[in-house]
Amino acid sequence: MSRRALIVTVAVILTASVAILRAADPTGRWASTFPTEIGEQQYTFDFVVKGTTLTGTIKGNLTGESPVTEGKIDGDKITFVESVTFMEMPLRITYSGVMTSADEIKFTRNVADLANEPLVAKRVK
Repeated sequence: MSRRALIVTVAVILTASVAILRAADPTGRWASTFPTEIGEQQYTFDFVVKGTTLTGTIKGNLTGESPVTEGKIDGDKITFVESVTFMEMPLRITYSGVMTSADEIKFTRNVADLANEPLVAKRVK
């Protein structure tokens, strides 16, 4: 392979890698409405990514606002914890998800080891 062909090949690979990494960045605002055992819930997630750490805030129509804790990014995989009080009972809600596109994350959330709830968050533009 000539030197020029090698340079072009490397440039194409780098450009594609940057596009893939950019598509997997959950930084920003996300919204989701989903059914649960206690009724429909509406959530807004504001994510901030620093390296492999995810922080930010979560706001639910039934639970109010809380910080993102224990947040991690591993490629397209996202995990974090929401700690809330609902009806005077503290709840730990763990999320695990996959970023399926630049504008969609498919999550499963585990509510206090009592219920697993699927939801899809869409990027707010």
